[in-house]
Amino acid sequence: MMDFASLSLFGVYSAMAVYTVSFLFFTWDLAKRSSMAAAAAGDEPSAKRSPGTMFQRIGLSLLVVAWVLHLAATVLRGIAGERVPWANMFEFGLTATALIVAVFLGTLFWRDLTYLGAFVSGFVLLALGIVTVNFYVDVVPLPPALQSAWLVIHVFVASLATAFFALGAGLSILQLVRARFEVREMAKAGLLKTLPASGVLESLAYRLNVVGFVFWTFTLIAGAIWAERAWGRYWGWDTKEVWTFIIWVIFAGYIHARATRGWRGSRSAWLGIIGFGAVLFNYTVVNIAFTGLHSYSGL
Repeated sequence: MMDFASLSLFGVYSAMAVYTVSFLFFTWDLAKRSSMAAAAAGDEPSAKRSPGTMFQRIGLSLLVVAWVLHLAATVLRGIAGERVPWANMFEFGLTATALIVAVFLGTLFWRDLTYLGAFVSGFVLLALGIVTVNFYVDVVPLPPALQSAWLVIHVFVASLATAFFALGAGLSILQLVRARFEVREMAKAGLLKTLPASGVLESLAYRLNVVGFVFWTFTLIAGAIWAERAWGRYWGWDTKEVWTFIIWVIFAGYIHARATRGWRGSRSAWLGIIGFGAVLFNYTVVNIAFTGLHSYSGL
């Protein structure tokens, strides 16, 4: 009988290898753009970004190949367990990182965000390495509380929200760096001259975070409904529940402050980054260091 779990793990390692090469090509592209911008330091920054270099196109092609391998590994994990592949910390990390790349590739049909290629490939590579080394577990049957259709809905939507928050955080980091050079009016900023203005990066991050917030709101509501079905109450102040709500409050405050109080620029960017940091804290520290009703699944 075919060992789908082993095939899945092989797919993960193969995807990581291709992500590594993709990251290198995206990095070479950034270095190439930096040298090109430095050579044209006397010119005014162009409103339009220059077309992608050969390194960028190769990096993007390899990212697609890596994602296909990544997706195949995720599907094979699900086949091995005869269920959805997001029932523990390893599987959630596997699925969430696949969705980060999928959302990134999808946004390219909307806006040219290829300058995030190094961030996406590097972050996903690092995340996959961490979850594979530290959180990998063999395929086991689901405990009774997880044998529910809400597992499919609740956790998948949470993974999707995480993907949007990750891209928003990447844009916010670039925004902070770009704004710093704009304030100093550094004409020889090199690579930064090829990036969109900080205001454009902020607007893009805001849109992605709003979409992520909508999905996270659904995650919170779906989790409460599932809790009532599984444990007979909608809310019980379980550590995981509390942190899910904290994340919701952070992004609700981010959206409200930016829309009504004019929180733009670095304050907006830092709120978005802190929000994604809370998501990572919820996935790692809360799952590992705290005990609660969600401990059995790592979710």
